[in-house]
Amino acid sequence: MNHVEHLLKSLYIMASMVEARDPYTGGHLWRVSQFSRVLAENGGLPTSEIARIALGGFLHDLGKISVPDAILNKPDKLTDEEYNIIKTHPDVGSRLLSDHPLADLARPAVLSHHEMPNGRGYPHGLSGEQISLDASIVGVCDAFDAMTSTRPYRKGMPTDVALGIIQTNLGSQFHTEWGSSLVSLGESGRLDHIIGHSEFGIPLQQCPMCGPTLVINRHHQHGDHIYCRSCGGEAEVKREGARVYSTPTARKGVFKNLEPEIDNSLLDELVKTSSGHLGITA
Repeated sequence: MNHVEHLLKSLYIMASMVEARDPYTGGHLWRVSQFSRVLAENGGLPTSEIARIALGGFLHDLGKISVPDAILNKPDKLTDEEYNIIKTHPDVGSRLLSDHPLADLARPAVLSHHEMPNGRGYPHGLSGEQISLDASIVGVCDAFDAMTSTRPYRKGMPTDVALGIIQTNLGSQFHTEWGSSLVSLGESGRLDHIIGHSEFGIPLQQCPMCGPTLVINRHHQHGDHIYCRSCGGEAEVKREGARVYSTPTARKGVFKNLEPEIDNSLLDELVKTSSGHLGITA
């Protein structure tokens, strides 16, 4: 890796460490990044802007490192006080980026992905054209993945229901153009390869107790074991041609099996893709 790639890798690792704390968000950052990339490509944006927006999609939740586990992993609906703590994460993420040489690439998405066109978002109540391009795209992609993903307190929505909610809230909660574009892409099936996946070709796996909390990565071989980081349940990886899935073993993992993992090969791939298009040099 050259100097710029090392700097990019440090950003991806920071974001991945945050995601690793929450067993219910396996693949969330990857999915938001990929939704954002597809949306930006479909909008005809320049390659450098597409790469920047995809990077912002991966880093958008960086500030959640400051949210206590008891709130981040709470199995019930958040109280108003807890929600106010969650709402600090964009500002925290922006501050975490402050001394990083590549901070400006990701800050718009990190700081403003929860702002809304009607001014009722957070952290700064921006509205309309005050909200950056990056934040407008990442914001609707983040909301779409949140709606279609299972959380501790609710099951993920069907895709058509989530798209309907976005359609209903165009111009108020979501940017009209980018929200409408995501709805069109979703209705045409062009997001199906990302929805419910942790990377291309690998869908999230079901834990019988907890739902889609099992993550298979590209290096897992047929017969390997994976573990639910919520309940500790063990499953065996199955590979049959292009099909990848898992079956429960009815056993539990020990503490070492449940340690958070970061898929460095996936991050290296993202770094190579980003650095080749961002227009920055070592």
